[in-house]
Amino acid sequence: MTKEEVLSVLKSRGMDDMVELVEDAEAGYLEELELVESIGLVYDRDLNEALLRVLTELGVQLIFVTDEEEGS
Repeated sequence: MTKEEVLSVLKSRGMDDMVELVEDAEAGYLEELELVESIGLVYDRDLNEALLRVLTELGVQLIFVTDEEEGS
């Protein structure tokens, strides 16, 4: 999926927070993002992979933490 396709799907599903993440990354406001790999950003596995790829292409460093680290 291209960035435009990812944004289109996110907008059609009302995922405004995820659209904002992409826009922030485009503007250079988002340099790194911590997330739990087993959870991801969205429930749809394919969309999640595409979204993470887009963010990475925009220069965002993804930092994966474990469930235990997140709870601390």
